[in-house]
Amino acid sequence: MKIAILGAGAWGTALAINLGAHHQVTLWTPDTEHLAEMLSQRTNRRYLPDFPLPDSLQLTSVLAAAVDTADLALIVVPVAGLRETLRRVVACGRAVPVIWGCKGFETQSAKLPHQVALDEYAGVAPCGVLSGPSFAQEVAQRLPTALTLASHDEEFSRNIAAQLHTPRLRVYSSRDVAGVETGGAVKNVITIAAGISDGMGFGHNARAALITRGLAEITRLGLKLGGQMETFLGLAGMGDLILTTTGDLSRNRQVGLMLAAGRPLLDILQDLGHIAEGVYTAREVLHLSRELDVEMPITQAVCSILYDGVPPKMAVEALLNREPKTENG
Repeated sequence: MKIAILGAGAWGTALAINLGAHHQVTLWTPDTEHLAEMLSQRTNRRYLPDFPLPDSLQLTSVLAAAVDTADLALIVVPVAGLRETLRRVVACGRAVPVIWGCKGFETQSAKLPHQVALDEYAGVAPCGVLSGPSFAQEVAQRLPTALTLASHDEEFSRNIAAQLHTPRLRVYSSRDVAGVETGGAVKNVITIAAGISDGMGFGHNARAALITRGLAEITRLGLKLGGQMETFLGLAGMGDLILTTTGDLSRNRQVGLMLAAGRPLLDILQDLGHIAEGVYTAREVLHLSRELDVEMPITQAVCSILYDGVPPKMAVEALLNREPKTENG
């Protein structure tokens, strides 16, 4: 299969390296300087420096060249860039099937990626989302990874999942697009909270409680958005949440750890060098939860730290001092 991967960050590059072993892959970046660096060095030193790019991997900064003969376009840009990238694909004039690998809600509109795609790509070609517990470095190493590919077109999701599936990259199909996307988006917010808890030395017990109650928040919102309970107990829900809240490769976890250390948010984001989607997703999730009357106290606490200047210790104490209730309440 010919695959155009649109977006040469860490995740896009990792997928290009991994999928390039089985498919004809072209990696696109709109940044001509970035392209020149990768062509000359055959590595992506900006985002995934420790992994050489396969000789078979094609690189381009011309979007039309990437999608012109592709059987599938895999969009791996931040959520903020999804709409524009879809518009550019449409402008190429070719109805190529599209999958996106971004996680979050669009700023201002609070739309999930499939809702953005509905605005920009409806009726053009089949679409879907690829999500699940997956650190870029491990995917680039071809370590065992399991993902979920969800689409409203069940035949499309089954077919593409089967073609992407390998012994080291297991891809499961699903029809629950809203559930898969909600799990991938909100877990980043919960992960910031877990990082704060760990950074303050609250221990493993507190982290386990945060993960469990965080999954409850994800599920409450996801069900309101049309997701299915089984999804939140699977790879795109519980699996992704466990990975990012416990793995030090998580950028959102690093944000939480540094917030707990008293670092200003702006400095943290500058030092990361990568986008931590949870920072931008948190506010949209909170607004949406209020609109839908969904209780999300962990999300509220994270937003108070990120945007209201509440000290992490005070926000955590407010969470701990909430009135007791039944666990399923």
